[in-house]
Amino acid sequence: MNELDQALALIARGADEIIKKDDLASRLKLGRPLRIKAGFDPTAPDLHLGHTVLLNKMRQFQDLGHQVIFLIGDFTGMIGDPTGKNVTRKPLSREDVLANAETYAEQVYKVLGREKTELRFNSEWFGKMGAADMIRLAAQHTVARMLERDDFAKRYKAEQPIAIHEFLYPLVQGYDSVALEADVELGGTDQKFNLLMGRALQEHHGQAPQIVLTMPLLEGLDGVNKMSKSLGNYIGISEPAIDIVTKTLKIGDDLMWRWFELLSFDVSLDELARMKAEVASGVLNPRDAKLRLARELATRFHDAAAAEQAIAGWHAVVRGEGDTSLLPLTDISAPAEGFRLAALLTAAGVTPSNSEANRKLKERAVRIDGEVVEDASRVFVAGFEGVLQVGKRNFARIRLI
Repeated sequence: MNELDQALALIARGADEIIKKDDLASRLKLGRPLRIKAGFDPTAPDLHLGHTVLLNKMRQFQDLGHQVIFLIGDFTGMIGDPTGKNVTRKPLSREDVLANAETYAEQVYKVLGREKTELRFNSEWFGKMGAADMIRLAAQHTVARMLERDDFAKRYKAEQPIAIHEFLYPLVQGYDSVALEADVELGGTDQKFNLLMGRALQEHHGQAPQIVLTMPLLEGLDGVNKMSKSLGNYIGISEPAIDIVTKTLKIGDDLMWRWFELLSFDVSLDELARMKAEVASGVLNPRDAKLRLARELATRFHDAAAAEQAIAGWHAVVRGEGDTSLLPLTDISAPAEGFRLAALLTAAGVTPSNSEANRKLKERAVRIDGEVVEDASRVFVAGFEGVLQVGKRNFARIRLI
């Protein structure tokens, strides 16, 4: 492939849709750095792997020599993105937005090159707008067009309230592209309506409409739902390396390939195809493939030494090879009467409930410091320290205080 085809192939990796791909090729041929925009509302203080799907694509554009713009929606965050919501989202206070934005700004550099990233806040332009400016912006779209958006249409049909300010969100996000003169905007598949709004508003303001590139929503640890902190199926990029490793190794075999395609920099699509064939033929153990992905992710968000220490800790528990003291220690407050074993397993997060813990005890699937335990009446009090394990993949090193 020539250089242009290679660039297009890299940009298209994992993408759900590119609107319009021919326009993208034409702009790449111009030889100038394109302005690549992705916006993030600081609705929570921490980023997780689901967010990095877009960050990874931005990094690929950076590696191709383009200018990426990480836009923090400190203004839009106070509106509240209605995407995928069946009720009006509670707006954040200015204080919450700014506190979350500060942590975002540092976390993104675990993926993006700091010197090559343009960090912007959309309050730069919206903070200067008056009521008349916002009315003029609102006049550029109709209620009928807004109701074409799937989540609005469903809420309207179900007679669920839609606040007027929610209609402003797509307009405000779209205007960001005008203010930044974006060539390309990245977003999840659920953001397509908002991204197309950017194209429309750019045309209205005499700019060439941006190319829209949508990325799939990354399924979380459960392999079903979008990765989300509220669902607890996420891996935070600031989590300890051991948590990144152990959680990655728990994902299903089918989900593993999806994660490789969307999250890995080290494994090319050709190599990924070879790995799939080797797993299918029995040459490669899926666990070893996941271990490779876990090592890459832990290295990216920490460093190689932390990744190797985490993997050694995992081996110590799962394979009985090495020193379990490499595992991080979690302190748990014990009640005065102590914990019975089932309650302890649940408090440590290695079982979802006491009933599941008791079931695992009957199956002889519970170990403490590598030894099988079955006595459900055993009580653990403050001062206990050890590695709890349920099955092969659920474990925690804890101390009762």
